[in-house]
This record gives sequence, C-alpha cells and structure tokens, in this order.
Amino acid sequence: MSRKDLYVKLREATTTLGVLRDVEISIDRVIYEEFEEPMGPTPTPSIRVLRNWDHILLKRYRPFYMPFCELCCLCTFGKCDLSMGKRGACGLDMASQQSRIVLLACCIGASTHTSHAKHLIEYLIERYGRDSPIDLSEGIGVEAPITRLVTGMKPRTLRDLEDVLSYVDNQLIHLLASTHTGQEGDALDFESKVLHTGMLDHLAMEVADIAQISVMGFPKSDPDAPLVDLGFGTVDRSKPVIMVVGHNVPSAASIVDYLIENGLLGQVEVTGLCCTAHDAARYNPRTKIIGPISWQVRYIRSGLPDVVVVDEQCIRTNLIDEARKVGAVFIATSEKNCQGLRDRTEDPADEIVKDLIGGREDGVLIFDPEKVGEVAVRVAMTLASKRRKYKEGAISKDAIVEQAKRCVKCMECLRTCPNNLPIMDAVNAAAKGDLSLLSSLYDQCIGCLKCEGVCRAKLPIHSMIVWADDVFERETFKIRSGRGAIRDTEIRAVGGPIVFGEIPGVVAFVGCANYAYGGRDVYEMAEEFAKRRYIVLASGCAAMTLGMYKDEEGKTIYERFPGSFDAGGVINVGSCISNPHIAGAAIKIANIFARRPLRANYEEIADYVLNRVGAVGVAWGAMSQKAASIASGFWRLGIPVIVGPHGSKYRRALLGRSDREEDWFVYDARTGEKVYCGPAPEHLFYMAEGKEEAIVMIAKLCMRPNDTTKGRAIKLSHYIDLYRKFYDALPEDVHLFVRTMADIPITMKDEILAFLKEKGWREKTIPDPTLLPRLIRRRE
Repeated sequence: MSRKDLYVKLREATTTLGVLRDVEISIDRVIYEEFEEPMGPTPTPSIRVLRNWDHILLKRYRPFYMPFCELCCLCTFGKCDLSMGKRGACGLDMASQQSRIVLLACCIGASTHTSHAKHLIEYLIERYGRDSPIDLSEGIGVEAPITRLVTGMKPRTLRDLEDVLSYVDNQLIHLLASTHTGQEGDALDFESKVLHTGMLDHLAMEVADIAQISVMGFPKSDPDAPLVDLGFGTVDRSKPVIMVVGHNVPSAASIVDYLIENGLLGQVEVTGLCCTAHDAARYNPRTKIIGPISWQVRYIRSGLPDVVVVDEQCIRTNLIDEARKVGAVFIATSEKNCQGLRDRTEDPADEIVKDLIGGREDGVLIFDPEKVGEVAVRVAMTLASKRRKYKEGAISKDAIVEQAKRCVKCMECLRTCPNNLPIMDAVNAAAKGDLSLLSSLYDQCIGCLKCEGVCRAKLPIHSMIVWADDVFERETFKIRSGRGAIRDTEIRAVGGPIVFGEIPGVVAFVGCANYAYGGRDVYEMAEEFAKRRYIVLASGCAAMTLGMYKDEEGKTIYERFPGSFDAGGVINVGSCISNPHIAGAAIKIANIFARRPLRANYEEIADYVLNRVGAVGVAWGAMSQKAASIASGFWRLGIPVIVGPHGSKYRRALLGRSDREEDWFVYDARTGEKVYCGPAPEHLFYMAEGKEEAIVMIAKLCMRPNDTTKGRAIKLSHYIDLYRKFYDALPEDVHLFVRTMADIPITMKDEILAFLKEKGWREKTIPDPTLLPRLIRRRE
C-alpha cells in the first residue's frame, strides 16, 4: 500500500446536500493498492486470530515451569502461596502465574523495542520527510518480510511504517491488560499471548532497522560490509574520546555529523558499546566498537572516555556515578533514561558547554540529537587535556596487591556472583603477590558488580580482575559492520539446499553477554558450525563477542569466513533491532524459494519454517526482557532457541517429549494421512548447561521432517560426530531420526544398522509435512 496526503479546493460543488461554494477538503491519506499479491487470511491479527496455531505448537512443546519462589506478590491481596496446587486470591495457580510473569517480561521487551522504533521513526521523518522511500538495495525485492507477513502491508515510505507501529501499539495494550489481576487464567493462553508479543516485537524491530538503513546510509544487504575496529586497544588515548552507550543511534550519528561538518573527523575518537556502537559503526566505519554490554564499567573506569553519552536500553543505571569518579561528563539523551539531570535542551550550546567545562554541572539532559553532537564534541576536545591523570587507566599491580590485603574473607563475593567465580580465592592469592587467578577470571566476569556491592572491605573487585593483566589494553579486533537484510538472490541460491538439508542448518547467535563461562564459548560454537559449512548469523552483543577471539594467524572469525548468506558464511546482521533479518531470511525461503504466499499468511509460513527450514537461534547470554521477547518471536515461527545456564531464570522452557510418539504426527499434504515424522525439531526453547551440550543440541534441532534422505544423512553425520566428540558415544536416540535406510550416513552404516536392529527400528514414510489440515485441500 502507498499513502499520500490529498488537498482539494473547490469553488463550487453540487452534492446531495445542496450546492457548496469555496469548499476546502483535506484528506490525510489516500490508500493506493500496489501489492501484487492478494490479501491473505490473517492481516493485522488480534490476539485470538493465531491462537489455534499457538496451541498446535504448545501441545507439542509443553511449557516446563521453573519458579523462583512459590509466592505471588503482584497485587494488594498480599503474598499468595501457590505451592502444592494452591490457588491465589484471584484464582491463579502456579503455572498460570509463571506464564503471566513470562508475558509481563515479553511485554516489557516488546514495548522497549517499539518505543525505540517510534522515537527513531519520528526523528527520521522530521529530518528526512515522511515520503522518504524504503530502500534496502537493488537485491531486495521482499523488503519487509515480517511486515508483509503480519500486517499484509507493503511499506513504501517512512509514513507507512508509522501505520505498522500503530498496530503494534494497539496489540501491546491488550496484551499488557491480560496480565491484570482477574484477567487471563489459563497457562497455555498466557503462553499464546507470549508468542503474539514476540511476533509484534520482531515487527517493531524490523520497522526500526529498515527505516535507519533506508535513510542513514547504513550498509544495504552488503556481504562485504566494511570491517571496523573492535576492542579497547583500538582507541587512541592521546585524542579526546567520546563514549556512546545504548540502542538508539541518532545522538551518536549527530556526533559523527558534527565532526565531519567541522573538519574534525579523526581528531576525536568516537567509541561505543552495545547496539548504539553497532549502528554508529554502520553509520560511519571509523567509529570504534569497544565491546558488549558487560564492558561498560571497565571502559569508564579506564578513564579513557572524556564524555559519556547514553540513550536508552541496556545501560547500567549507575553509569553516571562511574563517570563522576573519573571526571567524565555525562550526557543523557532519552526521556526513558533521564538520570535525574536538568533538561538543557532549550539552552544555547555555548552555555551548556561552558557549564560542563567549568564544572558547574557534571551531567546534562539533552533531547535534541544535533545539540548533543555539538556539545559532546566541544566538551570532549576541551576536557581531554584536563583529564590526563585519569587516562593512565590501569590500576598498578602493586596497588592490586595492597588492596587485596584488605580482604576480610567473608565469602560474600562468592555467594553473590552469578557465575560462582572463585573471587575470594583469587583475591587472597593476589594478596600474596600472585595475580594469575584474578587474571583467569577476566573472560568470565560479566561486569555486574554484584561482588562489589556486597564486599565488606569495599574492594573494587571488578577493576582488580580487569587490570590484573594488561590484556584489556592490548585487545584489538575486527568485526564486520552490520549488513542488514539478506538479499533475495542469496535466498534463491541457498533456499533449496537448506530446505532439503544439503546445507545442514542456519545457526544464529543473538542476545546479551551474560555468559556463564565466558564469551569464548560463543566463539567456539560459531567457529565449529562455520567450519562444518552451516550458515552462521549473529547480532547485537553476541556478534561483538564472536569478533573478540583470534586464530593462530591473528585473524578474527569475520576475517576468516565470508559475510555472504551461504554455506560457511559468518554474517553480522547488525544491532539487536537487526534480529528480524534472521527471522526474515527463514520467511523469505518459504516465499521466494517455495513460492508460498507471504501476505498476511502467518500460519502457512510458520508451518513451512517449522517443518522445512533447519534454523536454530542461540541466545547464550540471554539477560534482558528484550531477549525474552525476541526469542518468543522466533518460537512462533517454528524456530527453536537454545539459551545458556542463566536462561533458566526466564522461569520456563518449551520442551518436546521424544518418548510421546503421539506428539510427532504431521499431515502428509500429498495424501491427507497422519504420519509419524519423529521428534524434529525436538524442542522449541531449551536450556543447555554447557557449550558441549549446546553444540550437540544445535545439530539435533536443525533436523526437520522435510529433510531429503541425502540431507538427513548429512545432518545425522554432524549430530553423531559432535556427540562422539564430546561424549565419546553414539547418541541413544539415533533411531528416532533415521526414517529409511538411505538416511544413514555411509561411513557409519554398519554401526548404525546394528544399533537400529537392537532398537527394533522399522522404516517410516517421509511425508510432505504440515500441521495445518487446510493446506491438504489447497494442494490437492
């Protein structure tokens, strides 16, 4: 659809009401139908429209709840005990309460991305105009697959994206209302609403990213997007340094714009963390990415940033205090994160700069991105020379030893550490002059500062871990700038091999840096599957983590593997709001390769993805509510997600039961018969305790009922090989995934045949699989 303003002025008009003279008619929008595809069955679906599809999924992948406690404390009835089958004062039982908490978390996550998208669209419209076209490159014909799939709209301009967000707003209000005391009471219906929330989240994120790609000059579906600097060691400490943190890029982009307009680019270091850093580097590749969310405090404590600019999302709420400790100026730029600062938006830039440099204020709130750019640069350039003493950075080794001697051995640090790190032992060793144990904790520390919060001796434990060695200062890496969407031509090239199983799978590493055993696990998982010719994608903090390790030749994973969507490719799609390009690739396989109708046809596309597209998401460091809502958007599409050990704190999993044969029947679209397809994929949301378990599960969850015999043999060979690598045995469930003799990998045939005989295995039919009876009739 395309929408345009219409203004008409008539001197005289004859109507059924009579003759009207000097009439002025203003119509906000005239809708022109430009979509070549007819409208599908589910345009802009309400909560109830896709409920049947959700229940099909939830019947197979049953919620498994892991409550933090047995109480509900959400209303003024007080604390209700829900243990042992009891119900609360409102009537909720434990399962319903846990699913309600999950829905609340996902509503928070989806609202965060939607709010980001709305502010971004408003800014871009003000700067570039409502009629600015959506442009993701010539290689993109299906430019907004999730928008088309969910709403039935084909957006042409920024104005059209406003309408998409209006739909999301409307639905989120109803979803949040469902969590009120005395509303929804059924656990599975809460879970259905969770899936609906995730779908909306992906829709809002897609709107945000295609808007900024279209008008801000980001890479447009470029497999060879530029390699940009990553790591603390890439920063020139002799220059003024600006640090940007958050997720909404306009303020960071305005800093770059001001430098360019005033001939200062290269004289000031623009650095960043989290997704603002991703998008600032997409805006200008000379921006330097320091690292993920977990590095915020260590970077400020290094003393390098002269000015800290924050916008919204995933920002430590005490960064302003950390900035004050090192004499850095703090600028907040979002109404969602005001930090108690005085609003200086309407004040002249000269006055703001004067007050900040003179120390009359150490932080300000500015909502105008252009003014942020000017103030941040001018303050940094003046302040840098005055902050030399802070830029020395590291705590000396001798100072660490002396501080370690103050430890009172209370063990509070060990008790509170999310990763159960042996902090006290490391500090005690440091007190004796051995810093090696502290240094060994570096890669596993996630920068939460909980240890410092409980330390009775008030030790700067996080800083001691970071500076026990000089590794932080020496870290220099390369990461490929976020490319955005996958080209239609790439989809056409690999759609068949993915669906038939010849490319064994698509593995996406997404989410936060809340890693239980350090970021190396994420890198090693990605490298394992890239070497095995899977397609590997990444976004957000996970994409940064992948780039922070080098091989023997000193090359990062982005320098060793191509950035194309093909076997063996390692693709950074961009920031968190770029995640829909991963889901969009699966959707486009169904539409472009399989020619399934896309427009407002959610159930059929999701059914296709679940049964035919071997894709798996891995959120190894899942932390925020946004990560929960992002994952739920993948689930509704039939894409399984694996999380690390901290993922159990999301309070529930969606697990299949391979022993319940009745759960694994599908319709054969050729005959209409119900056919057993095996547990593929076995789970929809799975928590793995370690890297090894996750790697094996990724290979298993890439299997799909539609795999050809050649494709299934390839997938089985990887699954068995990886299981043997880590567990030195043949998987006990191999017989569930061998449908015919042709599925058996040739090099393992004798051993597997003997195993199948022992299990009493029989050959099975390979169906044309679907879970939707209506698709049988359509294909006859």
